Amino acid sequence: MIEIRVFTKSDGMITGFSVTGHSGTAERGQDIVCAGVSSLTQTALLGLMEYLHREVAYDVASGKLLVELKENPDDLTEAILQSMLLGLMEIQKLSPEAVRILK
Repeated sequence: MIEIRVFTKSDGMITGFSVTGHSGTAERGQDIVCAGVSSLTQTALLGLMEYLHREVAYDVASGKLLVELKENPDDLTEAILQSMLLGLMEIQKLSPEAVRILK
């Protein structure tokens, strides 16, 4: 199972997220659930760093991604991270046995 943890401040703004595990819904390289989760989360990381030029601490490995903003979130980082979360929630709806989001 893929477990996604979303880190927030007391005001609800997202400060980062972690993704661990594999969905196990298909063989490696053919698993569309893993591919969808990876695409959304890695695109969010790229958007934060390359588009918004925010400082981000991150760690990427097979079956693992950790992303944390080094600065306070703002409306632009929130737009990227909430969009990512919307996509992940849709994947969770389609494959609840493979994806769990913890807030």
